[in-house]
Amino acid sequence: MTGRAVSGHARAASEPRIGVVGATGAVGTVALELLRERGYRDVRAFASARSAGTQLDGCVVEEATADGLSAGDVDVFLFAVGTAASHELVPHAIAGGAVVVDKSSAFRLVDGYPLVVPEVNAQRALEHPGVVANPNCCTIPLACVLKPLHDAAGLRRVRVSTYQSVSGAGASAMRRLLGEPQAEHDLRMEWDFDGVEFDEESKLREETRKIMELPDLPVSATCVRVPVLVGHAESVWIETEDRLTADDAKRLLGDAPSIRLEDFPSPGKAAGRDDVLVGRIRQDPTEPHGLALFLACDNLRKGAALNAIQIAELLLQAQRVAA
Repeated sequence: MTGRAVSGHARAASEPRIGVVGATGAVGTVALELLRERGYRDVRAFASARSAGTQLDGCVVEEATADGLSAGDVDVFLFAVGTAASHELVPHAIAGGAVVVDKSSAFRLVDGYPLVVPEVNAQRALEHPGVVANPNCCTIPLACVLKPLHDAAGLRRVRVSTYQSVSGAGASAMRRLLGEPQAEHDLRMEWDFDGVEFDEESKLREETRKIMELPDLPVSATCVRVPVLVGHAESVWIETEDRLTADDAKRLLGDAPSIRLEDFPSPGKAAGRDDVLVGRIRQDPTEPHGLALFLACDNLRKGAALNAIQIAELLLQAQRVAA
């Protein structure tokens, strides 16, 4: 994979041109790695002015400016930056004719912008107004698990507790954990708080409802940050409309895309994997239609970068068909 020079060379008409904005961050670096693994060659890295000119995974990092993003020489941009930066820069990328897959919360819950997990609602990606939103890193694995169970038995209620690694807060949080004495490790609840719940909890509820197209689904979430570098875990309790046994659930989830059954999922086992690990699947003895399970997912891969790339591949396929 090379940097900007690729776009100046003759290339096959089918060679997609992809830009990663926020390429030097925790998610951006994984996105570049995954794009290389998946065989993409015309990939450019964009970041802030302080990173411009540096080498990253074979790319020369370019500054993410309005002029650079609107130049019209990229087909799909993967944005891995904060909400404010997305609000500022995404319109310029769209003005240049690119489609944007944005991982921030800038567009996720805005009417008219699709919020997509390809295993759940891939068709919605093609209904975009120039931007497709990439969900929260806990919503993505949860939706992958809920989809096959809902299709089989309907969802009545979902309760979830998350155990989120520090990489979800970015590269600086990872460095802080590595430099922190073990005796100081603790749970953190570092999201915006309205006096009742954290915005991370409300995001998980509202994003799940939007992706599943179940606007009234009761979802109760409790989110905490744990002293783990990579890998989010979730403890999930589900009530279904029709009864499912634990064996039914294991069979459904075992056949579902992007899910791997694991007796005891953990962040360590999930790190570096593209699948959502699901285990501890059992009946909830307090609810006749209840199931309990535990999942773990690499939040930088399927929880962020890989899901965005899968969306981009849907968009690129649609562009090829249209051409």
